[in-house]
Amino acid sequence: MKKEDLLLYAITDRSWLGEETLIAQVEKALKGGITMLQIREKNLPEEEFLKEALEIQKLCKLYNVPLIINDNVELAKKIDADGVHVGQSDMEAGKVRALLGPDKIIGVTAKTIEQAKYAQENGADYLGVGAVFSTGTKKDALMITHEKLQEICSAVEIPAVAIGGITRENVEQLAGRGMAGVAVVSAIFAQKEIEDATKELKEVVTKMIKK
Repeated sequence: MKKEDLLLYAITDRSWLGEETLIAQVEKALKGGITMLQIREKNLPEEEFLKEALEIQKLCKLYNVPLIINDNVELAKKIDADGVHVGQSDMEAGKVRALLGPDKIIGVTAKTIEQAKYAQENGADYLGVGAVFSTGTKKDALMITHEKLQEICSAVEIPAVAIGGITRENVEQLAGRGMAGVAVVSAIFAQKEIEDATKELKEVVTKMIKK
């Protein structure tokens, strides 16, 4: 994984599918320029999840974008995904690394410096830090201050993405906090014109990260 892969990290959510398939929405996001994709499915039966993941994997390979599976380490291993993202309450990074091997990308959610350092020590490749704004996607997400985001980014050597309630309108408030990129859900998948929204967001994020 390159640090640049974290610039615009999209996380799927089927809440906004409407008439479309998730595959169609993902392709629009890929065309728009996302740099990493995480499939997050909480309620899909395992067989359907496997079928969907394989289809999305083909698309990601076509666009040369790493595919991360949320939480489901077994599925990530089964399809040989590029990596997996786990939360604090899921399997710790060391155990995931033992299952997936040395070459896979492992991301871990961190809300404190202690969690961030522990994830790094156990072989995590990147951190997801947030929620940096209030978010409708994860109702139970605890907010962290932008100062805390900066402290966490400074405390570890592995790169971090800010996550939680990030939109094109508020993302510039995160300038100078030290993260490698942002992870978004609704800022891409809830938009009417996903490809255009992705392009516009990427432009703003690229400028913001350079500040």
